[in-house]
Amino acid sequence: MILILCAGALSGCAADYLNNYDTVTLAAGDTQKYNSLLQTVDPFNPASKNTRIEGDGARAAGVAQRYKIPPPPPPAPSITVNVGNTN
Repeated sequence: MILILCAGALSGCAADYLNNYDTVTLAAGDTQKYNSLLQTVDPFNPASKNTRIEGDGARAAGVAQRYKIPPPPPPAPSITVNVGNTN
């Protein structure tokens, strides 16, 4: 019986030991990936350099106006309740 208790106590310690890591972060060990990203000449998409974005000013102003002034709430639904006989 004592042997079972000792084995149970030791297995509990082993489980706690396995939860500890020897590294600072879980991403440690990705040095090859980090170095390749570090040495990339231009990591951005070439289309990101386009600063002349076409757009309609009147449409954009209308969208901004709708955000500033919210539309009025919808009207309350009309509810008819029939109570009793209408003779």
